[in-house]
Amino acid sequence: MSESITSVLQENRVFEPSEHFRSGIGPNYVPDLQTYHARFKRSIDDPSGFWGEVADGFNWFKKWTSVVEWKLPDARWFVGATTNVCDNCIDRQVRDGHGDDVAILWEGEPSTLATTDDAEVRRLTYSQLQLEVSRTANALKSLGVRRGDVVTIYMGMVPELAIAMLACARIGAPHSVIFGGFAPPAIVDRAQDAKSKIIVTCDGAWRRGHIVPLKANVDEACEKLPDVASVLVVSRTNCPVNMRAGRDHWWHEIVPTQSTDCPCEEMDSEDLLFLLYTSGSTGKPKGICHTTGGYMVYTAFTAKMTFNLVPDRGQVFFCTADIGWITGHSYIVYGMLPNRVPTVMYEGAPNFPAEDRIWAMIERHKITHFYTAPTAIRAFMKWGDEHPHKHDLSSLLLLGTVGEPINPEAWIWYHEKIGSSRCPIVDTMWQTETGGHILTPLPGCTPTVPGSCTLPFFGVDAAIVDENGAELPANQGGLLVIRRPWPGMLRGIHGDRARFIETYWSKVKGMYVAGDGARRDERGYFWIMGRIDDVINVSGHRLGTMEIESALVSHESVVEAAVVGIPHEIKGTGIAAFVTLAPQYKGVADNALRKRLMDHVSKEIGPIARPDMIRFTASLPKTRSGKIMRRLLRDIAAGKESTQDTTTLEDFAVLAKLREVDE
Repeated sequence: MSESITSVLQENRVFEPSEHFRSGIGPNYVPDLQTYHARFKRSIDDPSGFWGEVADGFNWFKKWTSVVEWKLPDARWFVGATTNVCDNCIDRQVRDGHGDDVAILWEGEPSTLATTDDAEVRRLTYSQLQLEVSRTANALKSLGVRRGDVVTIYMGMVPELAIAMLACARIGAPHSVIFGGFAPPAIVDRAQDAKSKIIVTCDGAWRRGHIVPLKANVDEACEKLPDVASVLVVSRTNCPVNMRAGRDHWWHEIVPTQSTDCPCEEMDSEDLLFLLYTSGSTGKPKGICHTTGGYMVYTAFTAKMTFNLVPDRGQVFFCTADIGWITGHSYIVYGMLPNRVPTVMYEGAPNFPAEDRIWAMIERHKITHFYTAPTAIRAFMKWGDEHPHKHDLSSLLLLGTVGEPINPEAWIWYHEKIGSSRCPIVDTMWQTETGGHILTPLPGCTPTVPGSCTLPFFGVDAAIVDENGAELPANQGGLLVIRRPWPGMLRGIHGDRARFIETYWSKVKGMYVAGDGARRDERGYFWIMGRIDDVINVSGHRLGTMEIESALVSHESVVEAAVVGIPHEIKGTGIAAFVTLAPQYKGVADNALRKRLMDHVSKEIGPIARPDMIRFTASLPKTRSGKIMRRLLRDIAAGKESTQDTTTLEDFAVLAKLREVDE
C-alpha cells in the first residue's frame, strides 16, 4: 500500500449540522467541533481518566483497580472490576423507576396480509423484560447450562432472541448467535468451534411470506454435533417440526414455568460475554471474542454519542440489521437498552408485503432514529421515490448508515428523500472486531461530506499508514490502523491465538490493522476505499474499488455497482464493473451506454480509473446480510469457475445469470 493514489474521487459538498436536529433533539452532547477536538485529545492523552469517567455511569459490583492495561496485542479494561451486562441493560432501569418504559418494540412480518395496518406488534417494558429474561435464564440452567458454557442461538428476529442473549449474560454463559439465514454447515462449524452443548432456535422464521426452516436446519446440523444435548425451540410459525425426545424442548412449555428469581452473576470485566463468528474468503470462520466490561461501556457510549440518545424525549431507535450480525448485537440490544430509548426489532424483509414497508413502520411508530445499510438505501432508490412519499416521515431526527462505505449519490438521496434535507446522517465505520463505532460524525457538531465517515470516535487513535507504520500525507492511500487500545476491541479469536496475531497484528508492527484501504483528506476526514483485497493496482497506481463504484453510481443511469480487479496483460490488473441500471435505462443497456459510463468514470476520477469491462446485471450476488460478494465477481470477471465458499450467498440464481455470456 506504499504507492500513492494520484487521483481520487472528488466530493466537495459539505453539510453543516442541522438546526432542525439541534432544536429537536434535546441536550446535544457534543455541540461543536471545538468541543469534539478537546474531548478527543483528552481521550487519547488520558485514556484512564476519560474512560474511567464514562464507566462511572454504569453499575459495578466492584470497582476497577486500573482502567486499562496494555501489553501488545492484549488489552484489559476496568481491571479487577465486576459487573453484569444484563443488570446494566435491564435491572438498573427497573431499580431507577423506569420499569414501565418500553425497552423493545417488535413488529412481525405478516405472512398473508395485503397491508401492514394490522401488523403484529409487541411492546416489552423493562419490567416485563426482566421477568422474561429471568425465567429464560432459569430454563437454561434447568437444561444444564452453567457459567462459562457457550450457548448457540440460531433464531429469527423475534423478541425471544434478545431475551435469550440477555439471559445468557445474566448467568455468565457466553452466547454465540448465528444468523438465521445460514445453512446447516455454518451451524456445525460454529457450534463445534464453540463446543456448545445447547442450541436455542425457532420452529421457523418468516421471510417474505415464506417460512425459513430453522428447526429442520438445526436437526440436520445436529447429525454432526453429537455433543449437543439440548435444543430449546420457540414456536413462531407453527410449521411442522420433529421434536426428538430427551433433546428437544418447547420454549412455551418450560420457560413460563420457571421462577422469576434469578440474580445476575457477578462477572469479571474480562469474562467472555459472547462469540460472534465472521467468515472470510478462505479458512474456517473466526470466533471473535468480546468481553464484559469494555464492550458494555463502549457500545452504550458510542450509541449515546453517535446517535445523541436522550431518554424521556420521545425518541424511538430503529436499526434494520439482523441481531445475527455485530450491528444487531451492539445497536439493537447491548448499546441501546442502557440508554433507555426504545429499540425497534423487525422480523421480516424491507419489501414485504410491499416496498414501502419500512416507511410505513417509521410513520406508524413515530421513529426518530433510523440506521440502515447502503445496500438497503440503494434498494430503496431502485424501488422508487413514490414509496417514501406515501408516508409521513416527519418524526425522523437522525439517519445513520452502516456496513460498508456509502456512495455519495446514495447519501444525497437518503438525505433528501428520507431526511427531507433536515436530518444529519451519521456514516459509521466499524467492524465485528471493534465492538462499536470507530469512525463517525457526531450529529450536532460534525460537518458531513457524502461518502466520508469523517473523524475518529473518542479514544480511537486511527491513522493511515504504509506497511512500515509511517503515517501518510493527505489523500495518499494506505492501511487503516488503530495505534492504541479502545474498550470495545476484540480480545482474541476463540481457540486460535496464532490466527489472532496473524490477522490483526502482523501487517504493521504494534498496530491493529483493520483490513481496509483508506485515505484521509485535507480536513482530516477518513474515506474508506474498500477492503485491502479490493484495492486494485492498475499500472502501479492503487485505486479503491469504492471510489470507482461511487463514480459509477453518480451517473443517473446507475443504481448499484460493484468493481473488481481482473488480470490484464498490459496493466497487470484491469478494472471490471458490474452495474445495475435504473428501470428507465434497462432498455438501452448497450455498448453506447457502456462507453458513456466509462467516460463518466474517467471524468470523475481520471483516465487511470476507466473500467476495462462493464457488465449490466439485474442483480448482484450478495450475502444474506446484504454485502456484495466481490470475491465471486472476481472469478466471474476472470472467466474462472469459482471455488469460493458460497454458504452466505442469498440468491444462487443471481450467480447463475452472471455466468451466462453477456449479450
